[in-house]
Amino acid sequence: MQTRTLGPRSVSAIGLGAMPMSIEGRPDRDRSVATIHAALDAGVTLVDTADAYHRDAGEVGHNEELVAEALRSYGGDTSGVLVATKGGHLRPGDGSWTQDGRPEHLKAAAKESARRLGVEAIGLYQFHRPDPDVPYADSVGALVELLDEGVIQMAGISNADVAQIDEANAVLGGRLASVQNQFSPAFRSSLGELQHCASLGVAFLPWSPLGGIAKASDLGSEHSAFQDVADAHGVSPHQVTLAWELALADVVIPIPGSSRPQSTTDSARAAELQLSADEVARLSEA
Repeated sequence: MQTRTLGPRSVSAIGLGAMPMSIEGRPDRDRSVATIHAALDAGVTLVDTADAYHRDAGEVGHNEELVAEALRSYGGDTSGVLVATKGGHLRPGDGSWTQDGRPEHLKAAAKESARRLGVEAIGLYQFHRPDPDVPYADSVGALVELLDEGVIQMAGISNADVAQIDEANAVLGGRLASVQNQFSPAFRSSLGELQHCASLGVAFLPWSPLGGIAKASDLGSEHSAFQDVADAHGVSPHQVTLAWELALADVVIPIPGSSRPQSTTDSARAAELQLSADEVARLSEA
């Protein structure tokens, strides 16, 4: 597995998005643990979660606890695995998503996340989504306090525009480690943020890099150029998509979501797929 830089850490070029294992349509716990173990077997050392990745009311942190359980039960060395989690999003249990970016909430949520993950300090903690009712600098300021208190080792943001990236980096005193935004062949409006992160040397973590849980299986049929390149290489269009994203900038670390061992193993292979400059250009224009 090739590696990329995230803050001071070196992580796998392809990560694992653990959200599908805890929300609607989630598999049973055994298959979820097997999926995480398969990712680790494939060399994945970045696992993305959040306290809001759960389905029902009263099970906040379901996904964090699942990730922690899988790491504990894995037979190999997990000391190099970076678990990234997030706070500031809420799921009341009715299928909706709400925000709470108040500093007091984020600080308390981070400490609860650390408890659920079973760590003294969270490797990467990200502000999940801007709260329109709270000044952005105030929310990010909570990350500064968490860094200074040693509750978290690195700070990131998610669902941010270029101005918010710059504001967060300023508030953090240049310590912004990552930006996690949606980006895929079907959703390219974050390309500006990706390129801005590349100019800053900040890791860019595309979420839903294959187009989302419901649409990932249609990737090749809806984006024929990706299917054509996949056929030429004898691989899946999913691998081509992730390899294309990796080729856009060396700060890109896709985190495809998965709930099956086979799919996470397929995604991990994308790190070894070399696309030509012409192929990258064709996919970028598709």
